Amino acid sequence: MPSLDEVLLQSKDLPWRQKSLKGVSEKMLWRNEETGASIAMIRFEKGAGIPAPHSHASNQFMICLEGKYEYTKTGVVLTPGCFYWNPKGNVHGPAIAHEDTVVVEIYDGPHYPIRPDWYASDEDAR
Repeated sequence: MPSLDEVLLQSKDLPWRQKSLKGVSEKMLWRNEETGASIAMIRFEKGAGIPAPHSHASNQFMICLEGKYEYTKTGVVLTPGCFYWNPKGNVHGPAIAHEDTVVVEIYDGPHYPIRPDWYASDEDAR
């Protein structure tokens, strides 16, 4: 049986990594390299967001910690305390941050079926 060691990270001590999409940065908290599953904090500066409709190769879950983030096509707005679930394959977006926003984003597998053109690197789309 594998060892199940506990891990404790203090997220405030981790640096933000700027993604190639302007105004979007992340703190990767956990990733399973075999499955592509991950948990990250994502920060959207006011006015930043995802520019086009898209889908994911797995289920996407988000918890809004601060700010206001809107999926403009559907009018779904995340505010602090909101939990958002977007099922695998569902087309959603575009989205915009109306305020500086931080969410915890969880994927139960790989993020995208193919890398979206708004990311300049594969790392940014993982």
